Amino acid sequence: MKKDNKIKIFIGLFYLTIVGLFLYYLFTNFTFQQLTSYNFIKDNIEFFSELKKTNFILLSLSFLFIVILWVFPFLGFGSPVALLGGFILGKWAGTIVVVLGMSIGATFLYIFGNYFLKDFVREKFLNKFQNLEIKFKKSEFIYLLIYRFCGGIPWQLSCILPTLFNVKVKNFLFATLLGIIPQIFLVVSIGSGLEKIIGENLEPPKISDIIFSPDIYLPIGLFIILIIITIIFRNKLYKN
Repeated sequence: MKKDNKIKIFIGLFYLTIVGLFLYYLFTNFTFQQLTSYNFIKDNIEFFSELKKTNFILLSLSFLFIVILWVFPFLGFGSPVALLGGFILGKWAGTIVVVLGMSIGATFLYIFGNYFLKDFVREKFLNKFQNLEIKFKKSEFIYLLIYRFCGGIPWQLSCILPTLFNVKVKNFLFATLLGIIPQIFLVVSIGSGLEKIIGENLEPPKISDIIFSPDIYLPIGLFIILIIITIIFRNKLYKN
């Protein structure tokens, strides 16, 4: 069996195991009706609200640890934890914790890829991204920063691709830390907006009330603008 097939099978089995354990825990402790109940969501908002008041540091550090694990070794992408971070910690603290956690997790993933997946990545992607090598040699940090800001590549792959260019770990960490702030802030803001809307309504709000709330439509609108900007930057970055 080829090495790349073995890696795919391993990652697939790993994911299935994690998802299976998570679902087992979830449905042995809660019913489906509970999980989808509006009161269940409101009760959890109140629980985390009290926890923020009594032990904010512990809550933030716990969520930071979860975000790091989400990225590595669980290979998750940013949107779910960013929404959850805004929902639990609020706009500003959520952004700081999620950005820091994702940057640390991404750096662990980069180091792992540099040691164990470098040959595999070179074989599969070197020809496709060879034009970036000259740019990275010119100014490693600046192009890493643009690369992180632009996105457009699956998160897990974007953490491993820089192994092609032998970038320094510190440059990877700080470029990731700065480059992902705009996207993460806007997604965290949506999560924070949802928490605010649910917290203010005793009954489930209408979809229209959620969509036309400034706490929701403003970050969504800015996120769409950001996507357009990153597409423009991305075309310049990957242009030969």
